[in-house]
Amino acid sequence: MGLQAPAADCPLCPRLVGYRETNRAANPAWFNGAVPSFGPLDSRLLVVGLAPGVRGANRTGRPFTGDFAGMLLYQTLIKYGFAAGGYAADPADGMVLRDCRVTNAVRCVPPANLPTPAEITGCNLFLARELEAMPRLLVVLALGVVSHKAVLRSRGLRAGLVAFAHGAVHALPDRLMLVDSYHVSRLNTNTGRLTTPMFEAVIADIAARLG
Repeated sequence: MGLQAPAADCPLCPRLVGYRETNRAANPAWFNGAVPSFGPLDSRLLVVGLAPGVRGANRTGRPFTGDFAGMLLYQTLIKYGFAAGGYAADPADGMVLRDCRVTNAVRCVPPANLPTPAEITGCNLFLARELEAMPRLLVVLALGVVSHKAVLRSRGLRAGLVAFAHGAVHALPDRLMLVDSYHVSRLNTNTGRLTTPMFEAVIADIAARLG
């Protein structure tokens, strides 16, 4: 099945549509839409975040670009060969992903960075289609509990089939490997819940598994 991505003005979630319109009125030069995935479809690794940040991907139109979370994510992907170039928090920075694609469980920015359960469910179709459109996919890295559950749901599995734990590696029934990490948010890094060495260890392990 081919990739089925949401349109930039996806109408599925009324609350997100209203928030998008509010942001568009205040900042008309921003992207203000359902953020497309980034990276080649023939990648073996897919990174799944939670949702766009209002001044990050919602502004720039590229996942994890323009806010703090992108710094740790992309600098680590570069370090372990999943990206090339330099991350400058701008889609025009020239950075490219290698054997890696990045997306979000929810494609539109939610108020207070927190999508509702209904919004997560509504957007899950697009995550399911994303995985189906990646013929060489072997590993999915879920950043946070919500993304972990969204990935399971997208594969038709119970959200509680395997428990989220930082650094955990789960072999799913469909032979896909699900890897967990705490989200690369400023809150998690500022509080020490996620350190750079902790996140680098997760990416290093994935790189080793993919050879």
